[in-house]
Amino acid sequence: MPGDDPAGPRAGFVVGRTVGNSVVRHRVTRRLRAAVREELRRLPATADLVVRARPEAGTATSAELRRDLAAGLDRVLTERTRSS
Repeated sequence: MPGDDPAGPRAGFVVGRTVGNSVVRHRVTRRLRAAVREELRRLPATADLVVRARPEAGTATSAELRRDLAAGLDRVLTERTRSS
């Protein structure tokens, strides 16, 4: 059906209580959202990405979150191209 195709890759976030209190969790989510926005171009148009924040994310800098996200995507995308 027309309109069923997604407009591009999508991302969702899981930031649980182990990351910190509400203020910390929202800050981590905002930082991750900004980091993912920079990396979405690397994903296929039909990709659905779920980013789960580990407890260490509560004290990580934005640069550390971006680095870790990029490293994770590198690993996933490399494995995907090997299996294709």
